[in-house]
Amino acid sequence: MSEPLFDQVGGDAFFVQLIDAFYNHVERDATLRPLYPEDLSASRRHLTNFLVQYWGGPGTYQQERGHPRLRMRHVPFRITAEVRDAWLTAMTAALESVREQLSDEQFEELRAYFVMAANQLINA
Repeated sequence: MSEPLFDQVGGDAFFVQLIDAFYNHVERDATLRPLYPEDLSASRRHLTNFLVQYWGGPGTYQQERGHPRLRMRHVPFRITAEVRDAWLTAMTAALESVREQLSDEQFEELRAYFVMAANQLINA
């Protein structure tokens, strides 16, 4: 059995770095910024913990927030194709910022997951 991606990339530190880079983009994006609260601390923590758990790390997200229910949690937000594209642009830039820590296969696996998830969250 192969080691989870969480372990392959070095654990929590990788996901913290990825999500910090992502939210640095969110802070400057006119399309995305209005969708988030003024203080991004909780958003950073939730997304980091979600990804850590999804990719095989500790289940802190589920312990603190319950089942992810991604579509349900995003219903209050109007997510259009434009919002999806802005989110993917920010996440792709974040992935590129940690690219040297990833194999080509790991990079593509993460990128493909983010594309799939972003597409599923369109609700408008």
